Amino acid sequence: MDDMDDVKAYYVTTPIYYVNDAPHLGHAYTTVAADVLARWHRQRGERVWFLTGTDEHGQKVLRAAEANGVPPQEWADKLVDESWRPLWEHLEISNDDFLRTTQKRHTDRVQEFVQGLHDKGDIYKGGYEGPYCVHCEEYKLPGELIDGEGEFAGQKLCAIHRRPVEILSEENYFFKLSEYGDRLLAHYAAHPGFIQPESARNEVVNFVRQGLRDLSISRSTFAWGVQVPWDPQHVIYVWFDALLNYATAVGYNENQEKFEAAFPADVHLVGKDILRFHAVIWPAMLMAQGLPLPGKVAANGWLLVGGEKMSKSNLTGIKPQDLTSHFGVDAYRWYFLRAIAFGQDGSFSWEDFTARYTSELANDYGNLASRVAAMVGRYFDGTLPEATADGEAEQAIREGLMKAVTESDHRIGDALDFQGGILAVFDFVKQVNGYLTEQEPWKVAKDDSPEARARLATILYTAAESLRAVAVLLNPVMPETSQKLWDSLGAEASLGALADQRVQEAADWGKLPAGSTVTKGAVLFPRLEEKPTA
Repeated sequence: MDDMDDVKAYYVTTPIYYVNDAPHLGHAYTTVAADVLARWHRQRGERVWFLTGTDEHGQKVLRAAEANGVPPQEWADKLVDESWRPLWEHLEISNDDFLRTTQKRHTDRVQEFVQGLHDKGDIYKGGYEGPYCVHCEEYKLPGELIDGEGEFAGQKLCAIHRRPVEILSEENYFFKLSEYGDRLLAHYAAHPGFIQPESARNEVVNFVRQGLRDLSISRSTFAWGVQVPWDPQHVIYVWFDALLNYATAVGYNENQEKFEAAFPADVHLVGKDILRFHAVIWPAMLMAQGLPLPGKVAANGWLLVGGEKMSKSNLTGIKPQDLTSHFGVDAYRWYFLRAIAFGQDGSFSWEDFTARYTSELANDYGNLASRVAAMVGRYFDGTLPEATADGEAEQAIREGLMKAVTESDHRIGDALDFQGGILAVFDFVKQVNGYLTEQEPWKVAKDDSPEARARLATILYTAAESLRAVAVLLNPVMPETSQKLWDSLGAEASLGALADQRVQEAADWGKLPAGSTVTKGAVLFPRLEEKPTA
């Protein structure tokens, strides 16, 4: 980001994830969505800054380290090096930065931010006693607790993690969050798209309307965290520390040029269980320091297995590698965004993944690419022919492509409707399959007349040019597969790198020149082996 120009980067973030354990499907779901969004905007020709990272302070991480008999920094280093970074590389995550909250570039800025609030009088010292969920790293209100059953009978549980809360009594420092309720409500009203989806927005608005309590922003019963600068007996509350990563990663209080070229984030993608931190506490923190607020906070739903939220605590955690080893990385990236409407809860099953892979990826998309390459090879010796006999059928394909480009660009790039955008592209894939079925090029090929040869050439050019556009549109979702298709169409030689193709220009018809060498490469979506047994 050194070669700044005057245009602000499109800045997209994931949450920074706790390193109390290895990542599971839920973490990967949010991160893949953010990656597709970042790649899509890059293919719009925009400068993009895509941030992810790890949240390494707090009681939850400390306890995980203690349970494994190592210091917390050593535990964090091990998890980041052996689990988090390798998984993002495996899933082709194209982040521009990876911030760890134990890095000095972060911790120094956090202290400066908190000191600034203290100097302004926005932070004061007080006592507090209440139920605390270590897994959420959050004090709970009585109405947010549920009665335990079975082994937890007689205890109050966190409704999210279904684990007993602990009653904590500490002398802490507090941020005057209660003073920002009206300003937050005014912002929500003026920017109705600030919190998405609408159900999440309504929940946050109702929460703030009930009145905000001041926020405890320090802990004094353990030392794993960023020290409060004026009182080293306290460490800064892990969420107050963590949320600031979105500012410190892009140069807050350190590199003003870099900061202004990216901040604030255009989109924070988060899980719905951490929405309040991002939609209430984070904007209040920014208001307190006179900093601009993010464009939107979009909460994805929970991934469910057997009706249970996916997490280690209820033993439904599944490693992404368990699926990528069977279905492949690109199919994995595609499946969750295609199968689940972003913002809603969605159930995962091996059977559903298998059915969609076979029907949509292998039969509809992969088979189309294979058939077209085979016919160009058989009837034109692998050289893409020129289209000279266009008709109404071809015009319908061009119109279908324009619709797919317009729809997918709006849905993915603007509305964060990944499912709707992917379906728009696959509707076009089905249209091209239907076009081939109706035109029957294998029958046309039996006629050697010049008219028939021109018609055959037009049919195959139309199908190949359609695939060129599909490769561009699906590149942010399935980059490896799209590159294979791009290569098989011979597009690199005449059109250049796939990543440089603009999604909004994918419908410009006739880009793939006649004379391109079309080859039948490896099958895009191989037949699945038997499901591995546990």
